[in-house]
Amino acid sequence: MSITTIQRRFSFQLRAEYDHQDVTSEVEQLTAESGIRTGVAIIQLVGSTGAVTTIEYEPGALGDLRRALDIVAPIDAHYEHNARWGDGNGFSHIRSALLKTSISVPIVDGRLALGTWQQIVIINLDNRPRSREMVVVVLGECD
Repeated sequence: MSITTIQRRFSFQLRAEYDHQDVTSEVEQLTAESGIRTGVAIIQLVGSTGAVTTIEYEPGALGDLRRALDIVAPIDAHYEHNARWGDGNGFSHIRSALLKTSISVPIVDGRLALGTWQQIVIINLDNRPRSREMVVVVLGECD
């Protein structure tokens, strides 16, 4: 067996304040191309106002997540970031810090170890549209 590493950058155009995209197929395809049987996929969304997470990619669960974020870090709350920079996106920095910009998913028998209803999702939390870059690194053992 040998250790292999493969990486790829992906770009996505996302609208403001909670636009999202299921990126599971991109990560699955890169995993398949790598030939890795046992390892890990590391998914990073570049920037401090976006997030990557896993969730069931369906309107109910996505709406529930949005409502939870509205409670924890409301758009119209006072944020020192806004007072300093005047850009009005303090809420998006907090939401990003809570959800995180990176996740890792184990690779078992050449496949991502995701549940039946678990997808990898990127989210633009900023108050303006963004071109989001996702970096995926897959590493592990090949047969």
